[in-house]
Amino acid sequence: MTRVSNSVQLIGNLGADPEVKVFDNGNTLCRLSIAVNEYFRDKEGNNQKKTNWMKVAAWGKTAERMVSFLSKGNRVAINGKLVNRQYDGQNGQKRYVTEVHAYNFMNLSPAPDRDNLPF
Repeated sequence: MTRVSNSVQLIGNLGADPEVKVFDNGNTLCRLSIAVNEYFRDKEGNNQKKTNWMKVAAWGKTAERMVSFLSKGNRVAINGKLVNRQYDGQNGQKRYVTEVHAYNFMNLSPAPDRDNLPF
C-alpha cells in the first residue's frame, strides 16, 4: 500500500528509441521520453491540445523489457512513481530533474504485420 502515496500512471507516445545503459555490476538502466497529450476546451470553447514531455527511467528486468519491446512512436502505458533528483552539471551548477521511475509498462501499439517482414 506504500506505493499508493506516490503513484503515476501515464499513457503517451515515445519520442525516440529507449536508451539503455548497462553498469559494471550488471544492472540495466533504460531512459525514455514520452509525449502525453492533454485535451481541453479554451475560454472561447475551441478544442485545444497540450503536449507534455515526461522523462521515464526503469531499472533491471523492466528496463531490459522496455528496450526489447519499445521503439520510437510506440504508444505506451507506464506505471511508476515520481522521483526528484539532483546532480552537478558540466559547469558545476546544481541541476534538478523530476522523472517517473517505472515499475511496469504496456505497449499499446499494434504488433507489426509479421507477413510483411523482410526476413
